[in-house]
Amino acid sequence: MDLSDVSRPTVTVPVRRDPKGRTGPTPKAARGPGWRRTGRGFYVPSDVDPDDRDQRVVEAAAMLPDDWGGVTGWAGLSWLQGRWFDGSPWGGGPTRPVVLAVGGNRAIRPQPECRVETSEERLWDTDILLVDGVRVTHAARSVCFEMRYARDWRLAAVSLGMACFNDLVSIDEVSAYAAGLNGWTGIPQCRKAIPFARENVWSPQEAMMVIHWSVDAGFPPPLCNVPVFGPDGTLLGVPDLLDPVVGVAGEYNGALHLVDSRRARDLVREDLFRSHGLECATMDTVDLADPTDFLRRLAAAYDRAVHIAPERRRWTIEPPPWWVDTTTVAARRALSDQQRAQLLAHRVA
Repeated sequence: MDLSDVSRPTVTVPVRRDPKGRTGPTPKAARGPGWRRTGRGFYVPSDVDPDDRDQRVVEAAAMLPDDWGGVTGWAGLSWLQGRWFDGSPWGGGPTRPVVLAVGGNRAIRPQPECRVETSEERLWDTDILLVDGVRVTHAARSVCFEMRYARDWRLAAVSLGMACFNDLVSIDEVSAYAAGLNGWTGIPQCRKAIPFARENVWSPQEAMMVIHWSVDAGFPPPLCNVPVFGPDGTLLGVPDLLDPVVGVAGEYNGALHLVDSRRARDLVREDLFRSHGLECATMDTVDLADPTDFLRRLAAAYDRAVHIAPERRRWTIEPPPWWVDTTTVAARRALSDQQRAQLLAHRVA
């Protein structure tokens, strides 16, 4: 693929060898320490970071034919500015290869030594987008690819939730796209995962916490990151998960929450929730491998919540008139640039 129009200044476009050394390394130089091979016939200077996510996409895209195919899966979502897609699998493990969707074009072969694989599944013109000079499959196809080939349906649901994080897709859009993939590898898993995905989870851990809450513990599916207000309309906080009927809030505490100043703020907020009649259950990093303790804490929070007198429930999720909703993909897409910068700044942080 001709990458002369790549418009991201942080990447280095691979070049072919040039006997005169004008447009690329000479054959002798290419064999030396100054250049790194990125694919059959392509090179970049050896000081270019091989693990940078955008760089990996460009290096793989250089192998595409000039007129067909695109980067798909996590790498396609990453190029579309999907923050959470860097090639690291949910739950840990080695960084995954970039996948090129090439349709039936068998002239492009996998290159595992360069961490590049190919998918020969059916490909339509409408599946391809040209973004900043690189061809990628559109977000719905890319996330469906991730979901179909995920290790299990739970991780497939995480992939969809994290694609929604940056508003690359909505759940309805992915559901509609998946409905047209009858007979495709992994499509039953993809479809099974869709109902368990949420459009307003802010991390993969929160996305998995939703599944522990509603599947493993068997409690009603929680709302995600909805603001909770006091009787006078004052914002009490935004719990990660919330059962608005029983009155149980769930929080995921990752490594950042263990810092003394952050932990102190967390404790103040939990106390504020409880003083308004909202019970809390916390999931910690250590619960990711085995959620048993979290499920126990969650059940205990439900037991406490059902005994709270109605007059003590001094909270609501009904926002005041001035509040701007950001809890769905549709709501976030409707924001102005200024509103996005103001209201979604916490997502960047």
